[in-house]
Amino acid sequence: MVRRHEVEAELPAAARRANGGDRAARPLRQGRLLRTVRKIGLAAAILLLALVAVVLFNTLRLKAEPLGKVPPPLPTDTAAVQRLSKALQAQTISTETGPASPEVFAAFHTFLEQSFPRVHAQLKREELPGGSLLFTWPGTDPSAPALLLMAHQDVVPVEAGSEGKWSAPPFSGTIAYGFVLGRGAIDDKGSLMAILEATERLLARGYRPKQTIYLAFGHDEERGGEGAKAMAALLKQRGANIGLGLDEGYAVLDGVIGGVNAPIAMIGIGEKGYVSFELTATGAGGHSSMPANDNSAVRIARAVERLAEHQMPARINGASGAMLDGIAPYGGFAMRAALANRWLTGPLLERQLLAVPSTAAAIRTTTAPTILNAGTKDNVIPQVAHAVVNHRILPGDTVESVLQHDRRVIDDPQVQVRPASFQQDPGTPVSPKSAEYRQFSALVRSSFPEAGISPGLVVGATDGRHYQGVAKAVLRFVPITMRKGDLTRFHGNDERIAIADYMRAIAFYERLMSSAERR
Repeated sequence: MVRRHEVEAELPAAARRANGGDRAARPLRQGRLLRTVRKIGLAAAILLLALVAVVLFNTLRLKAEPLGKVPPPLPTDTAAVQRLSKALQAQTISTETGPASPEVFAAFHTFLEQSFPRVHAQLKREELPGGSLLFTWPGTDPSAPALLLMAHQDVVPVEAGSEGKWSAPPFSGTIAYGFVLGRGAIDDKGSLMAILEATERLLARGYRPKQTIYLAFGHDEERGGEGAKAMAALLKQRGANIGLGLDEGYAVLDGVIGGVNAPIAMIGIGEKGYVSFELTATGAGGHSSMPANDNSAVRIARAVERLAEHQMPARINGASGAMLDGIAPYGGFAMRAALANRWLTGPLLERQLLAVPSTAAAIRTTTAPTILNAGTKDNVIPQVAHAVVNHRILPGDTVESVLQHDRRVIDDPQVQVRPASFQQDPGTPVSPKSAEYRQFSALVRSSFPEAGISPGLVVGATDGRHYQGVAKAVLRFVPITMRKGDLTRFHGNDERIAIADYMRAIAFYERLMSSAERR
């Protein structure tokens, strides 16, 4: 009988290992494996601790500027409040068909001349075609970069049938409960009147600015800003040396930004570009009782759906990244950690921002179908169908790149895509490190000590875009406080401004125009 140990002795070493091998070596192999696992675990633990340390370091180094208390209310200038009320009664309405009539603007200009006699007597006043107003206040030092303050005279219409949703008639300029109510109170006659009030006060004191000051009040901002475009061209032709330009845009946002524990004075350092494309689909048409596959209404609907489902890519950089950096120190710990470590949290942060329309608009070029039109009768298949899609263009994209994107996504030779409105590429945002931004933000900080300061990207369009290349830096900020409920008042119902905010706005513009003497 062959014994087992004799057979195993004759087997090759590899065979013995395959069959269990040298049992004496097993503890050695298991020991090496255990040591390897321990080393991997230790390395992973070290990497994890290092990661946590980096995240904590980046989070904790975010130091918010110490905030002060809200200053006591300024005395109410009753006459100034009454003048604002009168301004809101002027129906300088811009519609799709055109701006307000020359008679309406003439009456409004007469009111301004009567309300601000020193401004009209001591500043050079020019009225451009359409009703835009340009005032020039020469400075004592021609070499000093000029200051440009912008606002617009026109307002949007009140939607038919919505008048009853207002607390008072929308063009009444009603003064009640600490507010002045009326279309244009915020957008943008409040700014226009506050600038003129501040100028009139300075003139009454005999003040003479070191820098030349321009006041540019467009007449048609709500329909493209041709007035501002003409004034910008005029200033450029004259070789105006303008340092800072200031237009409407953001404000002090209190309780508006989720997760932020303080009011934020958001200073717009740039704005998105603008274009609307008209989509035209064609088909065979015919009787609705015999529908064919070639239906222009179906084709246009499919094109719009494709654009809605395949949006432009999101990006957190440039002005959008600067905005997140600015608000990060004022957030809770989780928010600070996420924003301070975008290298790690970028994809998750992007998904969260895209989930909310207001924040999604800050990180990508938006696509919004706004008009659909097809057919003339319920039993006739239309031969032609139209749609209009509006885009607000993120810096880094252009009108041309968005056009190519839309054509590629639609991918239908029977759908033509062409521009349907004025076109504006986004300009280059102002650097938060620039002298103009730093000087202006210092003024905002001293005027609103209760608020943090952050740069931001304005997602709408303003007249300020026309002055890029004319002014060295165009910023967008209105010196009032806005709360969450106020956002719906823009172009909506019950537009209003608090009297206390209006007094602070006048004082702010007064300080801005005289601040050059203290630099």
